[in-house]
Amino acid sequence: MGTLYLVSVWLHVLAAATWFGTMVFLAAVLVPTLRAHGDDALRSRLLAASGSRLRALGWTSFAVLAVTGTVNLVSRGYDLADLGGRLWWGPFGRAFTWKMVLVAVILVLSAFHDFRLGPRSARAVPGSPEALRLRRTASWMGRLNLLLGLAVIYLAVMLVRGGMP
Repeated sequence: MGTLYLVSVWLHVLAAATWFGTMVFLAAVLVPTLRAHGDDALRSRLLAASGSRLRALGWTSFAVLAVTGTVNLVSRGYDLADLGGRLWWGPFGRAFTWKMVLVAVILVLSAFHDFRLGPRSARAVPGSPEALRLRRTASWMGRLNLLLGLAVIYLAVMLVRGGMP
Protein backbone atom coordinates (compact mmCIF):
# COMPACT_ATOMS: atom_id res chain seq x y z
CA MET A 1 0.00 0.00 0.00
CA GLY A 2 1.55 3.29 -1.13
CA THR A 3 2.07 6.38 0.96
CA LEU A 4 0.01 8.51 -1.45
CA TYR A 5 -2.94 6.15 -1.07
CA LEU A 6 -2.73 6.16 2.73
CA VAL A 7 -2.50 9.97 2.85
CA SER A 8 -5.40 10.22 0.41
CA VAL A 9 -7.58 7.89 2.49
CA TRP A 10 -6.66 9.82 5.63
CA LEU A 11 -7.59 13.14 3.99
CA HIS A 12 -10.81 11.59 2.65
CA VAL A 13 -11.85 10.43 6.12
CA LEU A 14 -10.80 13.77 7.63
CA ALA A 15 -12.82 15.74 5.05
CA ALA A 16 -15.87 13.51 5.57
CA ALA A 17 -15.59 13.90 9.34
CA THR A 18 -15.24 17.68 8.97
CA TRP A 19 -18.28 17.95 6.68
CA PHE A 20 -20.40 15.65 8.82
CA GLY A 21 -19.14 17.25 12.02
CA THR A 22 -20.23 20.71 10.87
CA MET A 23 -23.74 19.39 10.30
CA VAL A 24 -23.87 17.70 13.69
CA PHE A 25 -22.51 20.85 15.37
CA LEU A 26 -25.12 22.98 13.65
CA ALA A 27 -28.01 20.65 14.50
CA ALA A 28 -26.97 19.58 17.99
CA VAL A 29 -25.25 22.68 19.37
CA LEU A 30 -25.63 25.93 17.47
CA VAL A 31 -29.31 25.93 16.51
CA PRO A 32 -30.60 24.72 19.91
CA THR A 33 -28.40 27.27 21.68
CA LEU A 34 -29.62 30.09 19.46
CA ARG A 35 -33.24 29.04 19.99
CA ALA A 36 -32.78 29.13 23.76
CA HIS A 37 -31.04 32.52 23.86
CA GLY A 38 -31.61 35.83 22.17
CA ASP A 39 -34.27 37.40 20.06
CA ASP A 40 -35.07 36.63 16.41
CA ALA A 41 -32.84 39.40 15.04
CA LEU A 42 -29.80 38.31 17.07
CA ARG A 43 -30.44 34.65 16.22
CA SER A 44 -30.66 35.47 12.51
CA ARG A 45 -27.41 37.45 12.53
CA LEU A 46 -25.50 34.77 14.44
CA LEU A 47 -26.87 31.97 12.27
CA ALA A 48 -26.02 33.90 9.07
CA ALA A 49 -22.46 34.60 10.29
CA SER A 50 -21.92 31.02 11.45
CA GLY A 51 -23.56 29.64 8.33
CA SER A 52 -21.17 31.43 5.99
CA ARG A 53 -18.14 30.03 7.84
CA LEU A 54 -19.62 26.53 8.01
CA ARG A 55 -20.60 26.74 4.32
CA ALA A 56 -17.00 27.50 3.32
CA LEU A 57 -15.77 24.59 5.43
CA GLY A 58 -18.41 22.27 3.97
CA TRP A 59 -17.69 23.11 0.31
CA THR A 60 -13.95 22.84 0.91
CA SER A 61 -14.60 19.40 2.39
CA PHE A 62 -16.63 18.44 -0.71
CA ALA A 63 -13.72 19.49 -2.95
CA VAL A 64 -11.21 17.48 -0.88
CA LEU A 65 -13.58 14.48 -0.96
CA ALA A 66 -13.84 14.65 -4.76
CA VAL A 67 -10.07 14.81 -5.26
CA THR A 68 -9.17 12.18 -2.67
CA GLY A 69 -12.01 9.91 -3.77
CA THR A 70 -10.60 9.97 -7.30
CA VAL A 71 -7.08 9.28 -6.03
CA ASN A 72 -8.43 6.41 -3.92
CA LEU A 73 -10.16 4.82 -6.92
CA VAL A 74 -7.03 5.13 -9.07
CA SER A 75 -4.94 3.66 -6.23
CA ARG A 76 -7.33 0.70 -6.12
CA GLY A 77 -6.71 0.01 -9.81
CA TYR A 78 -9.55 1.86 -11.53
CA ASP A 79 -9.03 4.30 -14.41
CA LEU A 80 -11.07 6.40 -16.85
CA ALA A 81 -11.90 3.35 -18.97
CA ASP A 82 -13.64 1.81 -15.96
CA LEU A 83 -16.16 4.68 -15.76
CA GLY A 84 -18.14 2.97 -18.49
CA GLY A 85 -17.66 -0.52 -17.16
CA ARG A 86 -16.31 -2.49 -14.24
CA LEU A 87 -16.42 0.36 -11.71
CA TRP A 88 -20.19 -0.08 -11.53
CA TRP A 89 -20.31 -3.91 -11.53
CA GLY A 90 -20.33 -6.42 -8.74
CA PRO A 91 -20.58 -5.86 -5.00
CA PHE A 92 -18.13 -2.94 -5.01
CA GLY A 93 -19.91 -1.33 -7.94
CA ARG A 94 -23.34 -1.56 -6.31
CA ALA A 95 -22.11 0.11 -3.11
CA PHE A 96 -20.18 2.71 -5.13
CA THR A 97 -23.21 3.49 -7.31
CA TRP A 98 -25.48 4.04 -4.29
CA LYS A 99 -22.82 6.13 -2.59
CA MET A 100 -22.44 8.37 -5.66
CA VAL A 101 -26.22 8.74 -6.05
CA LEU A 102 -26.56 9.83 -2.42
CA VAL A 103 -23.57 12.17 -2.72
CA ALA A 104 -25.18 13.77 -5.78
CA VAL A 105 -28.43 14.30 -3.84
CA ILE A 106 -26.46 15.78 -0.92
CA LEU A 107 -24.64 18.17 -3.28
CA VAL A 108 -27.90 19.33 -4.87
CA LEU A 109 -29.60 19.83 -1.49
CA SER A 110 -26.53 21.59 -0.09
CA ALA A 111 -26.27 23.91 -3.09
CA PHE A 112 -29.97 24.78 -2.86
CA HIS A 113 -29.69 25.38 0.88
CA ASP A 114 -26.45 27.36 0.75
CA PHE A 115 -26.96 29.47 -2.36
CA ARG A 116 -30.72 29.94 -2.57
CA LEU A 117 -32.48 29.20 0.70
CA GLY A 118 -29.81 30.64 2.99
CA PRO A 119 -29.55 34.01 1.23
CA ARG A 120 -33.35 34.33 1.04
CA SER A 121 -33.58 33.52 4.73
CA ALA A 122 -30.94 36.14 5.56
CA ARG A 123 -32.93 38.80 3.67
CA ALA A 124 -36.25 37.89 5.33
CA VAL A 125 -37.50 40.00 8.21
CA PRO A 126 -36.65 38.10 11.44
CA GLY A 127 -39.76 36.57 12.98
CA SER A 128 -41.87 37.11 9.86
CA PRO A 129 -43.97 34.25 8.42
CA GLU A 130 -41.57 34.06 5.46
CA ALA A 131 -38.52 33.81 7.77
CA LEU A 132 -40.21 31.08 9.82
CA ARG A 133 -41.14 29.13 6.67
CA LEU A 134 -37.62 29.42 5.27
CA ARG A 135 -36.09 28.39 8.60
CA ARG A 136 -38.39 25.37 8.83
CA THR A 137 -37.52 24.34 5.26
CA ALA A 138 -33.79 24.75 5.97
CA SER A 139 -34.16 22.69 9.13
CA TRP A 140 -35.80 19.80 7.28
CA MET A 141 -33.21 19.96 4.51
CA GLY A 142 -30.45 19.82 7.12
CA ARG A 143 -32.02 16.79 8.76
CA LEU A 144 -32.36 15.04 5.41
CA ASN A 145 -28.73 15.80 4.54
CA LEU A 146 -27.66 14.47 7.93
CA LEU A 147 -29.50 11.18 7.31
CA LEU A 148 -28.12 10.93 3.78
CA GLY A 149 -24.64 11.58 5.18
CA LEU A 150 -25.07 8.67 7.59
CA ALA A 151 -26.06 6.46 4.66
CA VAL A 152 -22.99 7.58 2.68
CA ILE A 153 -20.74 6.75 5.62
CA TYR A 154 -22.36 3.31 5.88
CA LEU A 155 -21.80 2.73 2.15
CA ALA A 156 -18.18 3.90 2.51
CA VAL A 157 -17.64 1.25 5.16
CA MET A 158 -19.21 -1.31 2.83
CA LEU A 159 -16.83 -0.25 0.05
CA VAL A 160 -13.70 -0.89 2.09
CA ARG A 161 -15.17 -4.22 3.17
CA GLY A 162 -15.78 -5.36 -0.43
CA GLY A 163 -19.14 -3.83 -1.34
CA MET A 164 -22.77 -4.87 -1.20
CA PRO A 165 -23.78 -8.52 -1.32
